[in-house]
This record gives sequence, C-alpha cells and structure tokens, in this order.
Amino acid sequence: MRILIVEDDKSIATNLYDFLEARGHAVDAAADGITGLHLAVTQDFDAILLDLSLPGMDGVTLCRKLREEAGKDTPVLMLTARDTLEDKLEGFQHGADDYLVKPFSLREVEARLTALYRRHTGRVARREFRVGELSFDPRTLSIRFGGKPVKLPPKAIRLLELLMSQPDRVFSRAELETALWGEPQESSDTLRSQMYVLRRSLAAVGGYDPIETVHGIGYRLSSTHER
Repeated sequence: MRILIVEDDKSIATNLYDFLEARGHAVDAAADGITGLHLAVTQDFDAILLDLSLPGMDGVTLCRKLREEAGKDTPVLMLTARDTLEDKLEGFQHGADDYLVKPFSLREVEARLTALYRRHTGRVARREFRVGELSFDPRTLSIRFGGKPVKLPPKAIRLLELLMSQPDRVFSRAELETALWGEPQESSDTLRSQMYVLRRSLAAVGGYDPIETVHGIGYRLSSTHER
C-alpha cells in the first residue's frame, strides 16, 4: 500500500514510518495539518494515518476538507490520545473510517490499514477474477490461461491482478507504476520489463497475448479475442 502519515510527534511518526516501510509499504509523512492536507489532495494514497491534534490544522478539519472540499475518499485511520465517545463520534462524523487510541501496537495499525484498504477496493472477499480464458485466484495466487497453469514472479502477478480487476479499461503507466512501486518511475523500462515477463508468459501458455498496448497512454487487458 501507499500510506500517508500525518503526525506531529516525531518519535511516533518515525516508528510508524520505519515499521510500515520495512513491511514493504510505500510511505510518506507530514508533521502538520496543512502539509498533510496538501499531500492527501495532490497525491494518491491507499490509506492515511491521521493524528487528531496537529499544528496548523487539526485532524478533524483536515478530514472534513478532504471529504467535502477535495472529494477524496481515501480511507482514514485516525490516531489520537483522546478516547472519549464524543471525540470518536466527531471523527466519524467528519469522514474518518476507523479510530485507534494511543498507545497502540504497530502490528494493529497495519492490520487496520489493510482491512480499510480491502474494503475500499472491494477486495474483502478476495474473489476469483475471470476474463475470457484467463483466471486468477488471489487467495492461492493460482493463474490459469486456457485451462493451463501460468507461473509468474510477484510483481507480474500484481500487474495481472490490476489489469484483470477492470478488463478493457486502459491503465496509464503512472497508475501501474504507483500500484507496483508506490510512485511513478523515472524510466519506463522498469514497468516495461515486468510487462514483458507477463505478456511473454501468457502467450507461451495460452497461445496469444491478451494485453494490448495503448500507445502514449498505457495498457489494457482485452476481454475478447479473435481467433
């Protein structure tokens, strides 16, 4: 996931940043509400860790502006030392998705963020994807094309899952790169190499390549194939 931490306590922010980054997430951070809102509005994150008490702009105001003015529905996990029902209700009223009281377990933070992300992306049930002769089961990472198994490395599997989640939709290079590495890459070669592995593997098993290049934009997985 790509996660934004908005927390003014340097030790808490550092612990969160180091833990989540070590767990493979792409992490950005802000130490005040104004900077946090700017990042949350101008960039795409999978989830936001938001402290309630912040300099410049408090967490409740930030969350309200994010929802009402910016129209962003990024999942928000609010972190706070305030544990009264009134504080929690105020946070939920202004758009928070979950609430965690300090002190907290870093593992619980990650678990809650993962749950929010899955609900937000409709992946709670981890349903099997099927597009034409191609199938992918996210629970077992089993891929079959024309009834035959396909073996892929982890990045190529994630790339295929993205394309299969919305067949026939054109995904831009920046979208795919952000999903795989947390941010757009300086060179297109990074994505191109993963796309080459994916397309070559599918064609070797299924007899044709179902992925189309949309020049100047990105890639799409076609739901139809002309024999």
